[in-house]
Amino acid sequence: MADPNNEKDVHQTLFGVSKALIYTCILLAVFIAIMAIGVFKADKITPQKSDSTTTVAVAKEWQAPAPSSIPAGKEGDEIRYGRELISHTAKYLGPKGSVAAISNGMNCQNCHLDGGSRLLANNYSGFIAGYPKLSNRSGHVEPASERVTECFERSLNGKAPAEDSREMKAILAYMTWVGNGVKKGQKPKGTATERLPYLNIAASPAKGKPVYVAKCQVCHGANGEGMLAADNKTYVNPPLWGKNSFNDGAGMHRISNLAGYVKNNMPFGVTYKNPQLTDEEAWNVAAYIESKPRPHKEQADDWANLDKKPIDHPFGPYKDQFSEEQHKYGPFKPILAAQSR
Repeated sequence: MADPNNEKDVHQTLFGVSKALIYTCILLAVFIAIMAIGVFKADKITPQKSDSTTTVAVAKEWQAPAPSSIPAGKEGDEIRYGRELISHTAKYLGPKGSVAAISNGMNCQNCHLDGGSRLLANNYSGFIAGYPKLSNRSGHVEPASERVTECFERSLNGKAPAEDSREMKAILAYMTWVGNGVKKGQKPKGTATERLPYLNIAASPAKGKPVYVAKCQVCHGANGEGMLAADNKTYVNPPLWGKNSFNDGAGMHRISNLAGYVKNNMPFGVTYKNPQLTDEEAWNVAAYIESKPRPHKEQADDWANLDKKPIDHPFGPYKDQFSEEQHKYGPFKPILAAQSR
């Protein structure tokens, strides 16, 4: 027969070993868990560092405020009305406008995309912060309201709302909200349009025509007439030339402005992050559009100081001997060289 005392000793020994193994397993499990947490945290830390770098890079570019940040009450109502006027100008102020018939049927955001909030598309980020300022074109210090008036007279080929009107106040309130946080005199990156490098040759309307046919005609029409909306009051896509387009005193009638605009924003859906046109194609299609007829605006009082006149302004007089055609289409490098002597 087995000795009961020996069996008891064996049981106690086995129990002790089992207990030690259990403690060891528990400690091992805790150690593995701690290591796993450490690895998990390490995986989280690395992307955060990378994201931080990306955020800093993006933060260098201006970003429009979210519509949800428009305040409540009368102030917010005025801002929202201003945004509506910028986005759907013709609905209120076009030839069949509900408020007044004082413009050509285009909308402000045809040139100031996304209600003046898109980068490299003539956004309003630094607009209010930049006024009042000396205008080289008019030769005097202008308030922001006068600049808005000029846009109505030139880009919209019409008349502006009165300075004390509800509409002018709303437009300025909206522009102020868009540029909220931009300090006086600051000009955020991507405010206007890209300054494309000058070509070594003149931009060519003939070479621009096939680009227009391939990339622009489907939206803007074979004759640049644009596409009217079903209400026959506004444009789905604006006219690029002809009687209902911007006149020859508008900023878009300077080829460098139009070329930079189309390079980073056209065809529809394109942004500066995914352009479809080469620089040369942008210059040439801009030349094709600028070669077409459009309304004329008297500009005898513009650019009294010829030293301040843009190199690509299409009408004389100039301080140099280069022709209007060369000032309109280039090549611009010889003009620059002559001016720098």
